[in-house]
Amino acid sequence: MAEEKTQGSGTATVDPPGENTVQVTFLPEGKTVQFEHGKLPYKDHGKEESLLDVALNHGIRLDHACGGNCACTTCHIWVKEGAENLSEMDDDEADRLDMAADLQLNSRLGCQAVINKPGKVVVEIPAWNRNYVSEEH
Repeated sequence: MAEEKTQGSGTATVDPPGENTVQVTFLPEGKTVQFEHGKLPYKDHGKEESLLDVALNHGIRLDHACGGNCACTTCHIWVKEGAENLSEMDDDEADRLDMAADLQLNSRLGCQAVINKPGKVVVEIPAWNRNYVSEEH
């Protein structure tokens, strides 16, 4: 994992991005993390190298009541940039998202949206989806 350096309210990565580097920014916190594509340790929730997996690896709170099994919508996020670096949405994810609050064209489930190539991705965790008082999973 790339080293992180906290500056004020945000986090800045130390290493310059390489050709196999993934850079993910989580809004509204503005926390940006970097790692080498294909080398992220799996945290047992969601698909490997999913946005939920990235969040868990870097201590970013993304609720996931079903454990990342595409059985709820608590990890609903909006992809602001870099959708081309993510896996295509499958039918199960699309069906589940139909039940999500505030569905948008850029909506994805963090547990299902897998980073499939290096590059930059920016996602927003909607305000109503940031549940800081829920129990850890």
